[in-house]
Amino acid sequence: MHEAAAPTKTAPAPSATALPFAALILGNIALAFGPWFVRAADVGPVAAGFWRLALGVPVLLAIVVGLEGNPLRRARGLGPILLFAGIAFAADLAAWHLGILQTTLANATLFGNSATLMFPVWGFLVARAWPTRQQGIALALAAAGAGLLLGRSYSLSPDHLLGDLLCLLAGVLYTVYFILMARAREAMTPLSALAASSIAGIVPLLIFAWALGEQIWPQQWGVLIGLALVSQVVGQGLMIYALGHLSPLVVGIALLSQPVIAGTVGWIVYDERLGVPDLIGAALVAVALVLVRREGKPPVASAPHEAKPGT
Repeated sequence: MHEAAAPTKTAPAPSATALPFAALILGNIALAFGPWFVRAADVGPVAAGFWRLALGVPVLLAIVVGLEGNPLRRARGLGPILLFAGIAFAADLAAWHLGILQTTLANATLFGNSATLMFPVWGFLVARAWPTRQQGIALALAAAGAGLLLGRSYSLSPDHLLGDLLCLLAGVLYTVYFILMARAREAMTPLSALAASSIAGIVPLLIFAWALGEQIWPQQWGVLIGLALVSQVVGQGLMIYALGHLSPLVVGIALLSQPVIAGTVGWIVYDERLGVPDLIGAALVAVALVLVRREGKPPVASAPHEAKPGT
């Protein structure tokens, strides 16, 4: 019985992953605008992360309560996981937002999403499986595209080194957050898991912003409201939904769509121009996404983070 059921889990019909894949792409598009909001905010970068959660959580809770009732009804035994997920996400936002102001938007988004490679590697380790040839090609193309996406803006010069390192640290923390949220998604719905972990991250961000002496109270609320709704509610909500239905490989490679969009915003708004290498890199990422999408849900997706029916 178990042997017969296994292939069904590892390779569902394309329609089974069509909606999660669309959510994954839309979530990445929304998240790619985050650095722009952070630069435009009239508060400190860590304070912007605090407001992203503080303003986003009430909206998330209202949606969860309206659709599902008690958001914690399936959270029994997951308290420590949700707490550490929230702290990891808060630390990720703090490091990333500090780095955004000290490097280009393309660099910040690419280094901040270094989970592109870390999260799939974790998935293969959990599944104790090597990637297939097609998955290996997709990872290689994604890695090559990641390097090219930096294009002319890629720099490890003294001007950008600290910002790049902060964003790289954020990428490591984002991987930890993904791993913990994948565990929470076993029992909880996407929005309830996101709301609970977001609550856990509010106070740490506020304390850190205060400790850094940042301006916390804004004069203009529009940018922060946009950051909360676009990045936290829409972007992160769609990402957590996709996380429960797609493999770490697909999720990781899809993260590379963010630097393409953020680089374009940086080009238009801040004159951080994209060159031919950036465009070639974007094409390589697109090919990688097509490859992993055609293969469907690889065996790694049946690792412990796979969503249960109804979540």
